[in-house]
Amino acid sequence: MINIMYLVLTAMLALNVSAKIINAFFVIDKGIKNSNNVMGKSAESLMSQLEKNVDQDKTRYGKIESTAKEVQRISKEFNDFVESLREKMVTETGGYFPENDAHHAGYPKGYKNKDVTTRFLVNQGNGSKLEAKINSTREQILELVGRLKGTPGTQINTASIASELEPAITLRVSDKDWSKEGGVKDWATYTFKQMPLAAVFPLLTKIQNDMKSSEAATLNYLSKQIGATAFKVDNFIPISSAKKSYVITGEPYEAEISVGATSKSVSEIMSITVDGSALSVVDGVAKFTRTASATGVQSYNVVATLLNPSTGERQSFTKKFEYEVGRRSVAVSADKMNVFYMGVQNPISVVAAGVSSNELRVSGSGVSLSGSGGKYSVTASAPGRATITVSAGSLRQSFEFRVKPIPDPVAKIGASTGGTMGNAELRANGGVLAVLENFDFEARCEIAGFNMVYVPKRQDPVEISNPGPRFSGGAANAVAQAKPGDQYLFQNIRAKCPGDGGSTRKINSIAITIR
Repeated sequence: MINIMYLVLTAMLALNVSAKIINAFFVIDKGIKNSNNVMGKSAESLMSQLEKNVDQDKTRYGKIESTAKEVQRISKEFNDFVESLREKMVTETGGYFPENDAHHAGYPKGYKNKDVTTRFLVNQGNGSKLEAKINSTREQILELVGRLKGTPGTQINTASIASELEPAITLRVSDKDWSKEGGVKDWATYTFKQMPLAAVFPLLTKIQNDMKSSEAATLNYLSKQIGATAFKVDNFIPISSAKKSYVITGEPYEAEISVGATSKSVSEIMSITVDGSALSVVDGVAKFTRTASATGVQSYNVVATLLNPSTGERQSFTKKFEYEVGRRSVAVSADKMNVFYMGVQNPISVVAAGVSSNELRVSGSGVSLSGSGGKYSVTASAPGRATITVSAGSLRQSFEFRVKPIPDPVAKIGASTGGTMGNAELRANGGVLAVLENFDFEARCEIAGFNMVYVPKRQDPVEISNPGPRFSGGAANAVAQAKPGDQYLFQNIRAKCPGDGGSTRKINSIAITIR
């Protein structure tokens, strides 16, 4: 994979360097660096396993361990040398752009500079020094391993080094790589002359990659000499790791895509379980399937167990994975019933499929809004139209509501809106009520006043004005005189409800005959 990337890079260098290609150099450089990190961890793992195997017989295999550590030291020294070349050119061209630079964060300021690469790596001879360092480091590693020939219990000999180790050490510069080009006097000129600094970055990282690969190959070779079986990486799988397990329309889908390496040979010595249930492992890969039955964040625990062929010991590795399950949903709303009532708390629930309630931003126009977590109360003070706007990331949607006064209450005396009533019942009720019937909000209207027309049996009517809901003054005296056949007419009843402000509303009249 690295070699393919290198070929692509070389082809790109032949083109006119545009801004997009400059960016591509840094993308490739980042990809090779990620590969270097992976190989670095692989080398650390190989070294750790080698040390454990050596512990079985220090006397016999101690020289192999010390050789492996020397290889690691040589590798680090080489990569530090390459890094120093890179940093000197960066320093000469003004350093790096700051991390808060929106377009060039992490780029060297002289990324287009061709003079520094030509002067430093070609004219000043540092490219030739790098070439010599590459070849001398390769020979140094082979010489170190060659000193182990004849070590008891190993298969190290000239033939095994030539057939197994030498081809695996990719760190080299061969004259065949550049001498075919006419008029090019050396490798440094062929590789670095008139190359922008951005193009040299992945070239240097590729050389470091060769060193990392050679280090790992050497450690693997040495490990095999003390009975440790090395797993041969022979199966590559594309891996995509998304930042979110779901995406809403209009949002970008972001994922990190890489290549995972495994071995077909581990199937016989590896087992994988998910939540305790064993999976079938084929060519080093196990497939896990689960039907989503419950909504929300779900998780599963994976345990991978491998047999160490050298020690016979089984090692287990555990990791928890999470995913989120949503539910297909349909919302139906009756447009003509989208109403907020004045003077009361109008509760609303706001839910957006695939969006956490904590991410929602809810605002109102023409009303005041309070609440959080998907539950809100809307208070309206003036009739007309109101708008509720919901946003979350790139999602933004507005909903229109009508604002209306609370419906007129019904005037009652006790439970009666008119008809016959006993005189004791009339006196006991003590006044007129304003009742909101079939209204599902917590609201209460009050009677502001009314006119009473008292018609005693066979006498002239008497009209009395009564402030407030309770019988008082003349109205109270008239009710106290109630006897069969008397009539009471309560008219011009005025009520005041929440949201009415300083005004009152006229509601129904009540006619009562005393039985």
